Amino acid sequence: MALSANHYGITVSDLDRAVEFYRDAVGLDEIDRFSVSGEAFATGVGVDGASGDFVHLDAGETRVELVEYGPTDENATAENVTQAGAKHLGLSVSDLDAFYDELPDRIDTVSEPQTTESGTRILFLRDPEGNMVEVLEA
Repeated sequence: MALSANHYGITVSDLDRAVEFYRDAVGLDEIDRFSVSGEAFATGVGVDGASGDFVHLDAGETRVELVEYGPTDENATAENVTQAGAKHLGLSVSDLDAFYDELPDRIDTVSEPQTTESGTRILFLRDPEGNMVEVLEA
């Protein structure tokens, strides 16, 4: 049985703020919005009484899933992409400099676009929850 990517999930504390960032600043289109709760869901995620509000965004060949869970755990976000357990979303654009120039001023970037030793052009930014987003030129 072959596996393929279905979605990349990001847990957020403010779903509307996260959607605004990924839709308006990054340019992903919202394709679905729904809520899930109940015993089977709570059992499936391993948290008693868990519920979730979800938004799926179109990222080309896959989806980005933003989810605001209840109850919450405030210790989930890693400060730095190099920390064990850290996560980041990787997106690609054809012109990284143009993407960077069009970012709203309120977006927190780690640096200006950089060219790595391998020749890959990258830019890391943070979403409103502090999650790292890598944008690379491809």
